[in-house]
Amino acid sequence: MLIIRFATYSTMSKDSSSKKKHPLQHFLAGGCAGLVEASVCHPLDTIKTRMQLRKNQSPTPQQVVVKMRDSLMEPALRIRHSLQDPMGTGPRGPGAMKNALTEPGLRLQATVGTSATVVETNMQAVAAAAARSTGAVQAPLGPFGTAKRIVQREGFFALYKGLTAVYTGIIPKMAIRFVSFEQYKEILATFNSKDKVVLNPVVINLTAGLASGLTEAILVVTPSEVCKVRMMGQYHSLMDPAQMKHRKYTNVVQTAFTIVREEGLGALYKGVVPTMLRQGCNQMVNFTAYNWIKKQVMEFQQTDQLQHWQSLLIGGFSGGMGPLVNNPLDVVKTRLQKQVIKPGQEPKYKGLGQSIVIIAKEEGPLALWKGITPRLLRIMPGQAITFMTYEAVSKQMNRMGWFNR
Repeated sequence: MLIIRFATYSTMSKDSSSKKKHPLQHFLAGGCAGLVEASVCHPLDTIKTRMQLRKNQSPTPQQVVVKMRDSLMEPALRIRHSLQDPMGTGPRGPGAMKNALTEPGLRLQATVGTSATVVETNMQAVAAAAARSTGAVQAPLGPFGTAKRIVQREGFFALYKGLTAVYTGIIPKMAIRFVSFEQYKEILATFNSKDKVVLNPVVINLTAGLASGLTEAILVVTPSEVCKVRMMGQYHSLMDPAQMKHRKYTNVVQTAFTIVREEGLGALYKGVVPTMLRQGCNQMVNFTAYNWIKKQVMEFQQTDQLQHWQSLLIGGFSGGMGPLVNNPLDVVKTRLQKQVIKPGQEPKYKGLGQSIVIIAKEEGPLALWKGITPRLLRIMPGQAITFMTYEAVSKQMNRMGWFNR
């Protein structure tokens, strides 16, 4: 009884948890929970994916020098401009600049300095002016800035790119997660007997959670996420009919067929290794943390069940522990799945270890935790929504007498 109680994934009443559920009940309740969770939290997943796909390059020493020089000269230029001397010259000497303030378009000219510095500075000024003239969105690179740029450039519903791929995979994923966890749990419980306990509840939770995560990753999650990442990674505006007409990926079915036609069936399993590790780690940590905290709270309150709001809080907290540990796997998975491999061309990202080294070397170790904020903001409330919806649907089916046996 202890094994069944501590290994139960959902927060159900004592009467409903004491009898074995029909697999179809797991399928329907889990599918409804997944649909609600995906509909509410999908924009955060889009923001996370865009942040992970963004490649930050470390500035070169020359760029650092140019930036420092410009920042030191800017106050003097503002003073001269305020004195109505738009064509005034700056201090002369090594590295001094002679600036001409012209119409927007703005070229910075130098009398002293290397040609590379002049070209680079001119390109930066022209790019900035072009961004201003075209109304490009200037925003910080955090989750809120990323969301603002997506909405203003591509429209509000661009936050829901790839949602059809999520819907396609969420029902079988949840069904496999619930059903496989219960099956693995029952198999592991057979090692115990009345006289001897070989596996304690914590070990059963860890092993069953890991196995269920690996199972769902192989059967459902990887192919659906490859399609989702491709659809999310399209930088087209939903407000521009021309861009909508020429987009490469339109829906999940067309995306899957396009990927298979251009890259082969194996392309749907890009990133399968980090996906398996991520899903396995998520479910292992989630099951174990949830049930351990649940056990402590019930012992403290001297009760055999939790209140509804307690289950939501514990589920959200336990759901956030996995991403903190395995976010590098998620970043690598996203890069691998977004990458289009052309015949005869060497791919940049080849595997888990090699990808981690390249990302850390080119963008810094913290790049492996890109998207952690929107990912936590998505997964933590998502787990709470999943628990709440699963319990509500399951209780309703019990009340209506479905699957009673």
